[in-house]
Order: sequence, then C-alpha cells, then structure tokens
Amino acid sequence: MHFALFLLQNQPSPEQLQRIHEARHMLAVAAPILGLLALAGLTIVIVPFWFICKKAGLSPWLSLLNLMPLGTLILLYVLAFAE
Repeated sequence: MHFALFLLQNQPSPEQLQRIHEARHMLAVAAPILGLLALAGLTIVIVPFWFICKKAGLSPWLSLLNLMPLGTLILLYVLAFAE
C-alpha cells in the first residue's frame, strides 16, 4: 500500500531529497577510495605473478589474466602444468 502511494505522489518530500543527497555524497566519497583499494589489491596480486611467469620461462604478460574473473585460477593451472 505504501509503495503504491509512493508511486502516486508527484514530488518527493524534503526528507527524501535530503536522504538522496546524502547517499550521493557518500557514494562520491567512497567510489575513489574503493577504486584505489581495488588498484592496490590488483597490484599486490599481479606483480608477484609477473615475476613468477618470467622465472618459469613464460610471458610475464600472462599475469594480466588476474584482471578477468577466474583468471587467477587459469594462470595457476598454466603454471602448474607448464614444462
């Protein structure tokens, strides 16, 4: 019932506008921080794999497989069964 009334109202109340504004502000603050954390996490994973691939005689560019979903698992299998 409340949802139907929400859909029928013409304009949001001032409280709703304030909540929307606060949520947008929190997202604007959190997005760059989460992006930097993701970049740091990827760097922590990719750099060691880069050196492992070089020492194994494979192309170090294979370490970029970690960027895709299940890429780390694929790379581990490539390294495990490489000669």
